[in-house]
Amino acid sequence: MTYENLGGGALDYFPCRYGKSKLLFRGPRRKLEGDYIAFLGGTETYGKFIEKPFPFLVEREIGKTCVNFGWLNAGVDVFLNDPTILEASAGARATVVQVMGAQNMSNRFYAVHPRRNDRFLQASSLLRTVFREVDFTEFHFNKHLLQTLQTLSIERYEMVWDELKNAWLARMQLLLGKISGKSIVLWFADHAPEQTDTVDGLGHDPLYVDHEMIEKIRPFATEVVEVTASSTAIKQGVEGMIYSQMEAPAAAEMMGPKAHYEASTALSDALGRLL
Repeated sequence: MTYENLGGGALDYFPCRYGKSKLLFRGPRRKLEGDYIAFLGGTETYGKFIEKPFPFLVEREIGKTCVNFGWLNAGVDVFLNDPTILEASAGARATVVQVMGAQNMSNRFYAVHPRRNDRFLQASSLLRTVFREVDFTEFHFNKHLLQTLQTLSIERYEMVWDELKNAWLARMQLLLGKISGKSIVLWFADHAPEQTDTVDGLGHDPLYVDHEMIEKIRPFATEVVEVTASSTAIKQGVEGMIYSQMEAPAAAEMMGPKAHYEASTALSDALGRLL
């Protein structure tokens, strides 16, 4: 394990901005010109606790500029609502879109923070009607909300679950439709796409996304790349990750450098075929 003092960040992410975007992305900042590759995604794309995340490794492998637009705990909405990122994707030779969970998006049942997508803002009148017994002022994060709804009533919770899956499909199709160049949808997780278990826990990240959903968006992308971390990568745990002692629990839940290397190899092969 790699620990640093509690007072400072253990890894310098060289945060930077692009255009008029309000988001701080991982740097160093790249020039949005020439045959660059744009990477859109969540915490894994950003490379939290990872010194050399897969966008960096792909750049080194294929010799083309790779721009990391990963955003911590991102949902699809954060990219759809950012004109700067959409413009950057339009100018890219290719865009890689990581599969992100369906819980971090505004939908008919609840609204999320426009940038911190894992933050719950408010319940809709529909959700308040379906769960009349719930005081929604108690919730600050989407997963806490969903875990509570699931505990109260599996039947009513599944109404929300279905809405999130449908909303995810619609948003992903919309996002991919706005990418004018070639696009790769990347599944990057510690498990293969599977049907989410709605009875015993919420499921695994990317939350609520299964094989059937991936197949439904396949026609909207140039290619789909599925990367399931190997048993070797999973067994390595936090080895090679850089984090502070306070961040240790969060680091333990994430995939390490070996998994990022596996993702970069698969993406480099795919981009080699497309470019």
